[in-house]
Amino acid sequence: MGKFLGLSISLLTLFLISGCSTSKQIEALKPEPDDASPLVYENSTSFINLPVKIKLKDIENQTNRLLNDVIYEDKNIEDDDIQMKVWKLSAIKISEEKGKIKTVLPLKINIHYRYGINKLGIELYDTREINMNGVVTLLSDVGLTNWKMNTNTTIKSLEWNESPTIVIGGKNVAITYLINPAIRIFKSKIENNLDEAIKKSMDFKPNVLDALEKICTPFQMSETYDSWLRIVPIELYTTDAKLQKEIISFEMGLKCIMETIVGQQPKNKLDRDKMVLKPVTKMPDHISANIAAVSTYQDASKLMTKNFQGQEFGSGKKKVTVQKVDIWQKNNKMIIALDLLGSINGTIYLSGFPQYNDATKEIYFDQLDYVLDTKNKLIKTANWLASGIILRKMQESCRYSIKPNLEEGKKNMMGYLKNYSPMPGVFVNGAIDDIEFKRIQLTNRAIIAFISVNGKVDVSIDGLK
Repeated sequence: MGKFLGLSISLLTLFLISGCSTSKQIEALKPEPDDASPLVYENSTSFINLPVKIKLKDIENQTNRLLNDVIYEDKNIEDDDIQMKVWKLSAIKISEEKGKIKTVLPLKINIHYRYGINKLGIELYDTREINMNGVVTLLSDVGLTNWKMNTNTTIKSLEWNESPTIVIGGKNVAITYLINPAIRIFKSKIENNLDEAIKKSMDFKPNVLDALEKICTPFQMSETYDSWLRIVPIELYTTDAKLQKEIISFEMGLKCIMETIVGQQPKNKLDRDKMVLKPVTKMPDHISANIAAVSTYQDASKLMTKNFQGQEFGSGKKKVTVQKVDIWQKNNKMIIALDLLGSINGTIYLSGFPQYNDATKEIYFDQLDYVLDTKNKLIKTANWLASGIILRKMQESCRYSIKPNLEEGKKNMMGYLKNYSPMPGVFVNGAIDDIEFKRIQLTNRAIIAFISVNGKVDVSIDGLK
């Protein structure tokens, strides 16, 4: 029994010694991260050009909708012996004539004309009703002011289908000389009413802000990498409107910040009340987008942890696996913490400078080395793990690709440039060039990769409701 007990104790001691020799604990000093103040990073502005084209047919439809009944009415007969009511007889036709809007407006006019004498307190009056119709032609200059298309309209001509006459004493008496002064009275009313109708039908502010609301709502670029593209508007510009070949065109431009955020869906930063339309004489004809790809350290750590899965570092009986990766910034360098399990248990710390490989579209870490305290601890406890060979192998996994983000982001952006309709009657088309990497910036909470995108955008309005 004593021999058995002694043998058991010997085996247990050998097991413990063997276990201690093959699995050692390392307790390296952790390089504490810099302060965790709010995320702030340098960003450059982008410019999105939005040339807008509107068919005159759409203005015609909108104007007919707004001017659909009585255009002018004068109920007072006492001031000038004329009482008048003017209707739109049939649909208004709008076309282009030498750079101006030509409007053909069929009219029906009902006139009550009072004639007679008023002398020595004696009133002898008679009133005749006159019904007639004609066509008035108007020309309008086109402009764009304070979100609205504005026109300056004048009557070019008025043609009667029949010469206005009344029967007096059994005879038809021409009264054109009476009607024409009346026409002058309501002439300005028709011109103003047409201008107001066009202004109301072509008030772009609600449509533009609704479109901006959709454009500025962050959309997911990559489900795998949980990345989002957000456009933060700063200012909105517009050139004056031009009329050419049945199309009114003007250019709008959005000065904004474009950023890509990894993680939860960010909030829309459009403030509708603060958007002001600023007039300019000329606009660039292309997109110039500088996008900040924000990769938080937490999300980057998750991606790098996946790179280490299933990998062993070492040889023979001396091997470790990386269970978890954490990264943060300290003194403008990246600290990479690797939780080890195997021949060495504990956490080791690496440091290096983030770089970008344009060929592979990867963020990697240059001059990667063990933090000094970690290296000293490894030399004392596991010199084999401190070797450059294992460090280089680990360095291969200390990287993560943003290529899927870039490709999927470009694909998703193209979805907004192929006949995309943010609202009925508005269509967006365009093209973008390759995405170009610019630089990397470290913050206290994230790695910011700055990229640029160039291209063109065209907005057309067809069938505006």
